[in-house]
Amino acid sequence: IAEAESGAIRTRPTTFIGKAVTPIQALASFIPSVTYVLCVTGNLFTQPAWMQRMSLPNDYFQYETEVLLRIAACALSFVLFRFVGRTFSHLGNQWHVIGRREKPRVVQTGPYAVVRHPLYMNVLMHQALLGVMFWSYAPLFSLGIVAGAFAVKMPIEASEALIMEDSAVAAEYRAYMKRVPARVIPFLW
Repeated sequence: IAEAESGAIRTRPTTFIGKAVTPIQALASFIPSVTYVLCVTGNLFTQPAWMQRMSLPNDYFQYETEVLLRIAACALSFVLFRFVGRTFSHLGNQWHVIGRREKPRVVQTGPYAVVRHPLYMNVLMHQALLGVMFWSYAPLFSLGIVAGAFAVKMPIEASEALIMEDSAVAAEYRAYMKRVPARVIPFLW
């Protein structure tokens, strides 16, 4: 359907860095949660000893506060899933992992009215929430890898560079960039 309405993907990453960073970012995004679920489930719903060694310190909060923080992080991740749904509904048939459609349009509504890359923001927030939910440094380490990958990927191969090459939407996107200066995190990045 997307191909019929918006055309095929015309451009994909072409540089070595563009081709290498995307899978690194994807793996760093999914490995902590998949590892946690598989290992805890396989260990009769307790954290294995190696995982406990990567736990955040327990001396900052009382046990009840830690549990409340973990439950709140879990609830917020469900809110983020809803946010992703809204993002995709506004993005519509323009979505692709990375690339440019033959008939592009600049999406400026919903989450795109606040940041230019709301899906990137979602990934970063989810990694931070995983750190609290799992009470572990591992997702926070992944958060650093993902943020680094985004910092490298966006200027080189991300959709902004690809969009600016398209004369049909470049001027509109420049105006959008002025109106929405935040790429990923409002007021920060």
